[in-house]
Amino acid sequence: WLFEECYAWVGDLAETLNALIPEQTAMAEQSLSSWIDQLDELRRMTDLEKQNKLDAWLPRVAREDRFVLLKLFTGTFRVGVSKGLMIRAISEFTSLPKAAIADRLAGDWKPSSESFDRLVSSDWRQDSDSQPYPFALAHPWEETSNPSESVADYSIEWKWDGIRAQLIRRKGDVTFWSRGEERLDGRFPELESSVNSWADSFVLDGEILAWKEENPLPFNELQKRIQRKTLTKKLIQQVPVQFIAFDILEHQGRDLRCSPLSERRALLESLFRAKEILDKGPIRYSHTAVARDWNEVRTLRDSATHRGAEGVMLKRLDANYPSGRVRGPWWKWKVDPYTIDAVLLYAQRGHGRRASLYTDYTFGLWDQGVLVPFAKAYSGLTDQEIREVDQWIRMHVQETFGPVRSVLPHLVMEIAFENVQLSTRHKCGLAVRFPRIVRWRKDKAPGDANHLQDLQQLAQRS
Repeated sequence: WLFEECYAWVGDLAETLNALIPEQTAMAEQSLSSWIDQLDELRRMTDLEKQNKLDAWLPRVAREDRFVLLKLFTGTFRVGVSKGLMIRAISEFTSLPKAAIADRLAGDWKPSSESFDRLVSSDWRQDSDSQPYPFALAHPWEETSNPSESVADYSIEWKWDGIRAQLIRRKGDVTFWSRGEERLDGRFPELESSVNSWADSFVLDGEILAWKEENPLPFNELQKRIQRKTLTKKLIQQVPVQFIAFDILEHQGRDLRCSPLSERRALLESLFRAKEILDKGPIRYSHTAVARDWNEVRTLRDSATHRGAEGVMLKRLDANYPSGRVRGPWWKWKVDPYTIDAVLLYAQRGHGRRASLYTDYTFGLWDQGVLVPFAKAYSGLTDQEIREVDQWIRMHVQETFGPVRSVLPHLVMEIAFENVQLSTRHKCGLAVRFPRIVRWRKDKAPGDANHLQDLQQLAQRS
């Protein structure tokens, strides 16, 4: 319990360990590259071997260096710089186009001197047949804006709730990359085998969905496939998947990203028509929706939930395929989230700059006169509100469970979430997706909060 209290107060595991380990005689300094090489060797070790290696290192490293070593060892050495800012900095440093830097960083990039030399080289070529392209990302649609363009200028597609991925087939090899630039080898064998017979070379952009009986399944069903290290035949049958392709970035070795979307979509459709698999099989073509005006687009967006979608995508037909989140070519217009009023039950200190404040909250709903926990939320309050809630929590703690504090059930917050599903893993029997605080309902008493039955009714409709 003492370590948990220390960790909760400090808010950083590496910093906590560093403060607790006694100072000893340090060995001679080693270069960062030397440490990276040694840390890389840990991948092939058992957990016990890793522990023994760390036990041997720590007493011989100076306190300042030891903190960095622990951050690297725990995988938490992160600097809050966006990928876009990093790409821009490297671009200015090398005088190379930002698009070229983004291409080179995509995929399985290893932090070595050789990789950096290739990154900044003026003479560079793609040396991996599995290299993905940087993903194009959409901006949220601003509902208050009235676009001057005609609806006919846009491709309207359903925004599916799955895993964004690129399907790469080059020289007979098939690879799937997630938007997080993680290789998905072996996770979806039925998708890989379905394109093994294709003669074409291509890179497709699309979405991996759990799909059964011509309907998409909720994302939590897909998670059953993601979380398993070993796939069983039974699980593959229970949770079948499909790859819905909505763009083509490369065909027969030719980069198509500078071509307008209208041309890329036409080529994509012809590719699937030639295989006669537009609407069957695990690899499918994503059909566009039709709307005559913006009111009909709104109607499509409002009906998305009934199709198992999150909303609609709006993509300019004359736009090329951008790298990253570029304002203008792609928009996402999601359905309004569900909201429910809940009571704050538990609080825990945050991490990093919020380590001294109670910012991690657990909320409950009424069920037969008792408040039952249903969701955790960490974001949504302003800095001023966080300080107010923190002060209130400190004055109204009822019980302590390690780093967790139960508080007087008094504060009511409006919680938004994307979806709700039945769940045997949660005490309330339901799981909500992406919960976050919308606002602090100072105008409501605890008795005004919603009931678990209200959430169950939402689950039945979703």
